[in-house]
Amino acid sequence: METDRIEALDVLRGVAILGTLGTNIWVFADQRGAAGFLDLPTPDSVAGVTELLLRFLSNGKFLALLSLMFGIGMELQYRSARKRGARWPGWHLWRAALLFFEGVVHYTLIFEFDVLIYYAIVSALVAFVIGRSERVISIWLWFQGLVFVTVIGLLTLAQHYRHVPLTIDGNGPSTTSWPAAVADRIVMAGTYRAEAVLVIPLGMFLFLLGSRLMRRGVLADSRQGQRLRNKLMQVGLGMGIPLNLITTFSGASWFFADRYVTAGFVSIGLLGLVTTLVHRLRGEPGPLRRGLISVGRVALSSYILQNLIAGILCYEWGFGLSSTFVSARPWWVIVLYLGVSALIMALSKLWLKWFSRGPVELLWQWAYLRPQRATVSRVERDSNRY
Repeated sequence: METDRIEALDVLRGVAILGTLGTNIWVFADQRGAAGFLDLPTPDSVAGVTELLLRFLSNGKFLALLSLMFGIGMELQYRSARKRGARWPGWHLWRAALLFFEGVVHYTLIFEFDVLIYYAIVSALVAFVIGRSERVISIWLWFQGLVFVTVIGLLTLAQHYRHVPLTIDGNGPSTTSWPAAVADRIVMAGTYRAEAVLVIPLGMFLFLLGSRLMRRGVLADSRQGQRLRNKLMQVGLGMGIPLNLITTFSGASWFFADRYVTAGFVSIGLLGLVTTLVHRLRGEPGPLRRGLISVGRVALSSYILQNLIAGILCYEWGFGLSSTFVSARPWWVIVLYLGVSALIMALSKLWLKWFSRGPVELLWQWAYLRPQRATVSRVERDSNRY
């Protein structure tokens, strides 16, 4: 069961990472970059309907699934700390600080819609809740959910009656020059980080939900675990998909509900579905499953690399494909997504032949352990003095 559980986690992480590319690919594929991302197509043509359906498949769902994975990961870290008798949150706060630094670098140099900064803040906040009693966790979980849904409802009403356009001030980060794009991200940090108002409370809810589902055995290859996964699929897929389709095709006024609420319902269904498939598919993994496992094992490296590759291929400072294939949208975007995904899976499998962790993960591990080793060495020296 332990082997299956690890495999399920890796597959889920791989699905979540490549799923975020499915959302971000529309930013890279637009010749205006981030400035054109919020201009949704109209369903008045085959191309328009197709793009809306493709966006429906990825928008918000895998960001939420990735948040659930972070929550599950935090639960495992908490268990490990308790087992070793270590203080909690203790060194986890240093882990969150490293993630924050990594997110700042990723945002500044590569991609304006980075999520690592948000996750770092959320993980530091949730760390003080995850070790509390079930009652305290429940209160925090449902309080965050209630506040978040209320805010989204008010925003949706405002969009519906006031018709405030969803636009990005100015022209967005430059796509013609990489140094200019970096400078623009720094100047426009307030605009691109404004999503924190929504993502941080949503992240707290999903982190805590992931932790609670882990405690209830959502990844276990058991009858109890399967019953829980069946419930998640019934709610997340049976109810979430119809609601998500409605919000997707209801226009820009439903943008917030579509991206942050109904997509979140679908994500818990995906958690149940993917885990169920992993447990039922016995035997040697096929190419797709091996690729997802590899991406999941080097998740942070894959997340950063896929955004870097997409930027190089699409923007004017790279190969400029977003300007070359304007008339072929959305069909060429499908090819682009499949090509980048296949490349990421191939590179991750190749890397793991020689290393147990991804390049970013190796650097992370060194930075995480270095101060702890220094602390232990200092304590040992002080002990030897007496």
